[in-house]
Amino acid sequence: MGNKLAVVALGGNALLRDNQEGTVEEQEANATATLINLLFLIKDGYDLVITHGNGPQVGNLLMRNDAGEQIYGIPQMPLDICVAESQGEIGFMIERMLRNILKKNNIDKDILTLVTQVIVDENDPALANPTKRIGRTYSKKEADTLSKEKGWTFKESSKQKGGWRRVVASPRPIQIFNRKTIGQIARQGSIVIAAGGGGIPVYKDKNGLLRPVEGVIDKDYASSLLATRIKADELYILTDVPYVYLNYNQKNEKIVEFLDHKDLMRYLETGQFGEGNMAPKIKAALYFIENGGAKSVITEATKLADRSYGTKITMKYEN
Repeated sequence: MGNKLAVVALGGNALLRDNQEGTVEEQEANATATLINLLFLIKDGYDLVITHGNGPQVGNLLMRNDAGEQIYGIPQMPLDICVAESQGEIGFMIERMLRNILKKNNIDKDILTLVTQVIVDENDPALANPTKRIGRTYSKKEADTLSKEKGWTFKESSKQKGGWRRVVASPRPIQIFNRKTIGQIARQGSIVIAAGGGGIPVYKDKNGLLRPVEGVIDKDYASSLLATRIKADELYILTDVPYVYLNYNQKNEKIVEFLDHKDLMRYLETGQFGEGNMAPKIKAALYFIENGGAKSVITEATKLADRSYGTKITMKYEN
């Protein structure tokens, strides 16, 4: 019997924290602090596929585009190109930091970073209802001008009063390119970094040709789909809390260490998990176990080595 295969989805704070400027030095230090926790899985004999978010990085790329156009007249690149750029830069950083960690621990493994395209449905209702805020904050006047010139959609900022931010669609992933190869390479013992930022969303036109989509894909949904398609044994969703909580941030807050399908469905129906926070992770974990995955784990990266931490999600919990 071969090694277990795990897909590990790194949260946005794996590279860039809210209170930081976003320098390369900060991101490299954050990446190292996160990735060193994967040694537990590697030493335990797991084969790994790593996915990651790109929210702060792609937002910064869009702002550089904006500044370049305003100051130097350099044409802006579309969102799909920025997502591809962020995949490359983050993948390089994760790969280099992880190689250094493996070197220090006398572990010899190949690591491959793949720029990954993901197919979405061109008729996905989400495309007609953009909700994902990206890029910098504009004044109302600037937002109105850009809306007329570029056809962008804006919504008021949730953090800055009087500010407006561009919103784009977040369609559901349907198919991930090179998934078979990703699974084969990982099962041969190499570590694969793929589906960064949820992947670059594309669709097939009537001639079967690939066309880009001005949108972003949820990283956790894409990670779950990839884990399912490559028949991974386990899915780890790393975030900034060590457990899933019921009644989060309330007086009766409660840690949940084990969840099965029946409990999860009940909690989702009663609105226990916020759509902008834990719900997408829960739904991604649910999709994985519903489609053959043995276990999903939602936890903080620093808690990976301690099996007493993390919320373990299975179809049926057995004592």
